[in-house]
Amino acid sequence: MKRALGIGLAVVLLVGVVTAIVLEQGEQAQLQTVRGVIGSEKLAFFADQRVKDVFARHGVEVEVDPAGSRQIVTATDLTPYDFAFPSSAPAAEKIQRDRKAARTYAPFSSPMVIATFDPVVDLLTKAGVVRSGPGYPTFDVQAYLELAAKGTRWDQLPGNTAYPARKNLLVTTTDPRDSNSAAMYLAITSFVANGGVVSSPDAEGKVLPAVSKLFLDQGYTQSSTEGPFEDYLSAGMGKTPLVLAYEAQFADRVVRGDSSVRPDMKLLYPAPTVLSKHTLVPLREAGDRVGQLLQSDAELGRLAATFGFRTADPKHFNDIVREKNLPVPQTIVDVVEPPAHETLERMLEAIAKQY
Repeated sequence: MKRALGIGLAVVLLVGVVTAIVLEQGEQAQLQTVRGVIGSEKLAFFADQRVKDVFARHGVEVEVDPAGSRQIVTATDLTPYDFAFPSSAPAAEKIQRDRKAARTYAPFSSPMVIATFDPVVDLLTKAGVVRSGPGYPTFDVQAYLELAAKGTRWDQLPGNTAYPARKNLLVTTTDPRDSNSAAMYLAITSFVANGGVVSSPDAEGKVLPAVSKLFLDQGYTQSSTEGPFEDYLSAGMGKTPLVLAYEAQFADRVVRGDSSVRPDMKLLYPAPTVLSKHTLVPLREAGDRVGQLLQSDAELGRLAATFGFRTADPKHFNDIVREKNLPVPQTIVDVVEPPAHETLERMLEAIAKQY
């Protein structure tokens, strides 16, 4: 009798396990696959299992291909995709117009920053480039442009014993022919050189000599923002004393407890700066669903903040700032808009021709 009871119980358990597996497979089969092409900065976010689980609870499985934001606009066949998710608003605006999309979603953003080191901060403070901002240190772009225009070398700064390098005082950027972060740097520097957003061919001609020099005088530049930022973390001040980066890159490393972020590493906020607005353009109804979820789902917002992104609801990022003691301001004050996509592209192409 006991043996029969044991066999019966085993059968019941086995049936339960099989049923659970079948149900789980059924749920997976019911997930709607949504395909998108995204700026590469967001690849780790979409690859995170926690993010996948949240989408799955909403009946969605998101598959993404990474590409440069400029590449998404100019060289990517968008036909197979349900949404495009570049890392800049001008790129998204161009896609929206070309594809006649009804709306866009901007769930994430990240201000452009200058990653540097304490000795360089002290040196540039004496030179009038670094100033005390509204609760955070700022990088005076106008003062920097004046030094760069003269071809000032580091070892020519008065009293410089901390970094007497025989190279020009320049911010290290990515290649303007390939990278969105370089385009954002052009947006910042052209705004200052022009005294406002560049919006006409005359203004483009006015600023191009000065802003081109900022890229061309660097020599070799890398195509991805991860390249110079990794140099900053590993090679230190000797190779890259000033590196243009996304705030999210630095914040993400701090949140993960990455030991390569050392106490002497600091962020400066260009005055003015621009926000890299990660903007999703729905190309089909399924892509619109992803945009809605990224914009409104609190768990997705919280997870995005753990990757260093500022989100549509500032609470998520501010909670991470407090929890992890992130050395970043909760609010950025001096923020300007980039030029329109066509203007930015014309300037980038003009600079590319000079290489």
